Amino acid sequence: MKRILIVGNWKMHLNASQSSLLVHRLAERIPIYRNLEIVLAPSMLVLQPMSVQLDRRKFRLAAQNAYFRDEGAYTGEVSFTMLRELVHYVIVGHSERRHIFGEDLPMIRDKVAAAFRNQITPILCVGETRHERDEGETKQVLHDQLMTALANLTAHEVGESVIAYEPVWAIGKEDVAKPNQIQVVMDYIHSYINDVFGPKAAKNVRVLYGGGVTGESVHAYLNVKGVDGFLVGHQSLNYHDFSQIISSASRWQRDNEEQ
Repeated sequence: MKRILIVGNWKMHLNASQSSLLVHRLAERIPIYRNLEIVLAPSMLVLQPMSVQLDRRKFRLAAQNAYFRDEGAYTGEVSFTMLRELVHYVIVGHSERRHIFGEDLPMIRDKVAAAFRNQITPILCVGETRHERDEGETKQVLHDQLMTALANLTAHEVGESVIAYEPVWAIGKEDVAKPNQIQVVMDYIHSYINDVFGPKAAKNVRVLYGGGVTGESVHAYLNVKGVDGFLVGHQSLNYHDFSQIISSASRWQRDNEEQ
């Protein structure tokens, strides 16, 4: 079985001292898991000090964003090249980047390519809005997002990627996605990759779910075929909630390995 991948996206929360305290609290409560990979994505400001503080046996680091040019006159931006010795992952195409900051499909494509160019694994976020879902456009939206973002990758690189399905209508809201709704999307993502990049890429790619994940819902979501872990937002800011998600995932993995 694949190791379950759990990514905590802290978004624009926590200063340096608050981030350090949260890492300390998490380290106290989270043992070394052989069957899980736990990734923390703090703000860009604290990536450097956190890289020194982290116990690398327990956690890996991700950036929440980066710019696709390696260097140049781009005031205020941080490139993948600057991050390559600091992080293992970079989140690309999060719905907030798409809908608040106007990142379009070609820009996300270039960011995914830049991640691989700099030996960083992209966590590519895809997902539809409530309006798109109500109009029956979910698969078309996913098709366009996947087709564009993965266009410049080899089949091997696609297999090394992480894709996070985050339905925009279920992020941080009470209207969470049901397992049967997620199953349809997981089937479509794997089918698309199989058709375009081949069965090996479809088998190797890791696909996460993000949107309203709690310790209580972990087992139901992991029972969805094709879900390899979670992209966790608000819950990752609370060390009790995040450690509960992690321990619940570990129990599910252990139980399924014994069967």
